[in-house]
Amino acid sequence: MTTTDLPVIAAVDGSTHSWQALDWATHEAARRRLPLLIVHVRPLTRQADEETRRREADELLADAVRRSARTVPDLRPSTLAPLDFPSAALVSLGRDASMIVIGSRGLGGFRSLMIGSNSLATASMASCPVVVVQDGRPEEDDQPGDLEVFTDIVAGVAADESSEAVLEFAFATAASRPDARLRIVHGWTMFSSMLAGGPALDREAAAGSAARTLAELTSGWHEKYPQVEIVREPVNGSAARTLVTASATAALTVIGRRRGGESLGLGLSPVAQTTLTHALGPVTVVPC
Repeated sequence: MTTTDLPVIAAVDGSTHSWQALDWATHEAARRRLPLLIVHVRPLTRQADEETRRREADELLADAVRRSARTVPDLRPSTLAPLDFPSAALVSLGRDASMIVIGSRGLGGFRSLMIGSNSLATASMASCPVVVVQDGRPEEDDQPGDLEVFTDIVAGVAADESSEAVLEFAFATAASRPDARLRIVHGWTMFSSMLAGGPALDREAAAGSAARTLAELTSGWHEKYPQVEIVREPVNGSAARTLVTASATAALTVIGRRRGGESLGLGLSPVAQTTLTHALGPVTVVPC
């Protein structure tokens, strides 16, 4: 199996958020012409015997396959029910996946939390992009359907080479959606301008420098993806606040995560974690 054939993994646990994630993953697999693998991780627990848990997992996965078939009849997903801790299983499976799609919270989540611990851990440690789906529908609404009201893809980029993986994923996503624009957002402040060696006192000069940096960062991508309409948005303000605001009118917000800090619990930067936990729509976290 080549990297272009790696499956989209949809994690389901029977919660409304996981059904929404399955709908999103089904549409995305169809758009990208990739296989869909539906995964239900059977948790390590003593509350039920193995035969009962296996039967419940089979029933849940059968429901998931039927739901996916109602959304995209020709997709024909496969299923898997490993016995493990949810985030550990998904991180392991993510080594051979194009992306993991997971709900913002599962059955065990507190209703007051914007994102659950398993979703956060998976997004922080997986070696492939992780899409955390928060679509804004009421929790009671678990009917299959097209989740997207907006069409724009938003990519949050930093002024360095770490943005390459973010841009690759964002452009590929926009290219698979005929009506999508790609909004490339770069938040800057006078302090960040100074740290980057740019203007430290002249706001107008700092704005011009940010615009030039963004243009340089994104040069060449139009030649690779000529069908994608690009909107470059250097925004004076907090990067996290800028991305959270942009997520309100985006089909997907794409952000980066630096590799290397997973073992220390440092997978997400403050900007990435704030964006992920407060975004108003689906967010993809891309390892950079």
